[in-house]
Amino acid sequence: MADPIGEILGDYRAFAAQQHDRLLARGIDIAPYSLSHLAFRVPEWEQYVHVRTLLERHAVANRENVWNGRPISLIVPAEPLEVLDGKAVPLIELIPPVHQRVYKMGWEHLGVVVGVTFDAFVDANKPVLTGQQFQGPNSTPDPVYILMEDFTHVKFYRLSLRESVELDAGIAFGTGFHHVDGWVPQALVTATGPSPLPR
Repeated sequence: MADPIGEILGDYRAFAAQQHDRLLARGIDIAPYSLSHLAFRVPEWEQYVHVRTLLERHAVANRENVWNGRPISLIVPAEPLEVLDGKAVPLIELIPPVHQRVYKMGWEHLGVVVGVTFDAFVDANKPVLTGQQFQGPNSTPDPVYILMEDFTHVKFYRLSLRESVELDAGIAFGTGFHHVDGWVPQALVTATGPSPLPR
């Protein structure tokens, strides 16, 4: 069976299975929860635009918006991805540079929707949680996460990423492709001087 998303981005099933197994080793079973999204990071702006174009050929919507100083794509595949023996992944988050800290490029995090038990989940799992990602005044609430040894993550949400964005914007994704117009990629300035990104 054709798997265009896997051909473009690589084995998302193996990535989800890896994160699932790592969670089990930490005492967290995500079997009761739905999935929000999978996130994929790219190192250069030109690669981001190229991958975005490829993914949109197999999608019904992209709601690109500016977050942390650069556009991020929220892509709705024409058919949800399937991982972990039947769990649907309804959204792909495609993230370009500039990255805010050290992250693994490629498949980088799995988003899990905990739902109304979010607060109890956080209290029960504080010993293995790495931190909380503060996402602004309208976050519902800010997700918590676990940082893995290879700089990948699993993030846990009360609402899915799509639901949170739609709630904040006051409008549903719908269909079609929305891009940030006229974007000029940032330059990265280091102690040794400016290093334009992308190259």
